[in-house]
Amino acid sequence: MTLRFSVLASGSTGNAFYIESEQQRLLVDAGLSGKKMDGLFGKIDVDPSQLDGILVTHEHSDHIKGLGIFARKYNLPIYANEKTWQAMDHSLGKLTIDQKFQFDMASVRSFGDIEVESFGVSHDAAEPMFYTFRNNGQKVALVTDLGYVSERIKKTVEDADAYIFEANHDVEMLRMGRYPWNVKRRILGDSGHVSNEDSGLALADVISNRTKRIYLAHLSLDNNMKDLARMSVNQILAERGIEIELHDTDPETPTPLYEVSTVTERV
Repeated sequence: MTLRFSVLASGSTGNAFYIESEQQRLLVDAGLSGKKMDGLFGKIDVDPSQLDGILVTHEHSDHIKGLGIFARKYNLPIYANEKTWQAMDHSLGKLTIDQKFQFDMASVRSFGDIEVESFGVSHDAAEPMFYTFRNNGQKVALVTDLGYVSERIKKTVEDADAYIFEANHDVEMLRMGRYPWNVKRRILGDSGHVSNEDSGLALADVISNRTKRIYLAHLSLDNNMKDLARMSVNQILAERGIEIELHDTDPETPTPLYEVSTVTERV
């Protein structure tokens, strides 16, 4: 069995990502209520009681809203770095000691047959980090919630079979929108979120012939549109001679389970 995954939810109202192999079933973040999390798993026909653990990216509510209740309901271990634990522990409710595990930034940890590498990102949280997943020569990269894509991040996530990559906002929509200036400045800053254009530029640098699928993630409900994000990113990729289908994500509807192929589909 190869890696399979679903972007359960993605956006400013809640984020969750599921990935499985023959031996492991992992959840990254639980940013929706416990009831909604159960509903998302039901839509992809996966039993959350079979999960092996939850990885956390950072402590913002759209990533941990349902974390405590979901972990208690299914008695799941939670993995996060020390500063993230310090920032979120008080908001999770009572957890047993055998549910709390530390996963340091810039480290590699094996979960059964899945090798997970964590990497730091530039975002306004305690110590935000995201992940790549490897199994049987395959690689999936989860990259959202970052103000800019550094060369270090590009090196970590390059040459993946599939990307879940942030395309948060259209710059002009954000600048002309209803948000107060301090919020706009945060989003546009180096610790905010990646725009459609910057997403396209970063993807052009990291994807390779083995890359088969790209999901545009964490779109702003107020400052972006799915069609616009796809058009903007695709235009930049096309200018670099890259043709690849872009897929949407949604804050309430999971993407169908996608099985990573071992066959190179692009030339």
